[in-house]
Amino acid sequence: MIEDVPISMDFRCEDVATTWAETANKVRPWRAEFFSAFVAEVARMHGGGSCRVLELGSGPGYLAEQLLRSHPTISYVAVDFSVAMHALAKQRLGELSSRVQFIERNLRDADWTAALGQFDCVVTHQAVHELRHKRHAVTLHRQVRNLLTAGGSYLVCDHFCGEGGMVNDQLYMTVFEQLAALRDAGFEDVHQVLLNGGLVLHRAA
Repeated sequence: MIEDVPISMDFRCEDVATTWAETANKVRPWRAEFFSAFVAEVARMHGGGSCRVLELGSGPGYLAEQLLRSHPTISYVAVDFSVAMHALAKQRLGELSSRVQFIERNLRDADWTAALGQFDCVVTHQAVHELRHKRHAVTLHRQVRNLLTAGGSYLVCDHFCGEGGMVNDQLYMTVFEQLAALRDAGFEDVHQVLLNGGLVLHRAA
């Protein structure tokens, strides 16, 4: 039986969440490049029109802040299993929080998609590996596909395993495995958008 990889940090703990939020962009300054790539991709796919966006593993609100400031017509649903992370995000976003619905869900639960509705775009940044084993990725991607409107898009960024990336090949997928997981989930149009610093961003539709 394949076992999941034990968690190393419990983001439901306020101190852990706060420490991670304070250090994440310092440890990986290239995260800013990925935030910009998300912003550009949403603009390219949906222009300046209204757009309903779902973020998976929304954390302390770094990506939400960039997207909400850059695209004033989008509405946002932020899903995270950590109340502590939601609190940090609300503090960071300030008035922008009025355009965000914060929902506490665990992506490992079979029914996490219940009553969320449909979305023009689903985004996620450094959250897929928190499923705690790469074998769960295809299931997650299939669930996301069912949440997308016709013509909707999925922007998924995570650490990769291999040269220049991570070493745990149970928790992290190679770049090729990430692409294959999206195709196995039913996405026909999958492209690599950006690769840097051990992270890779794919666009799927």
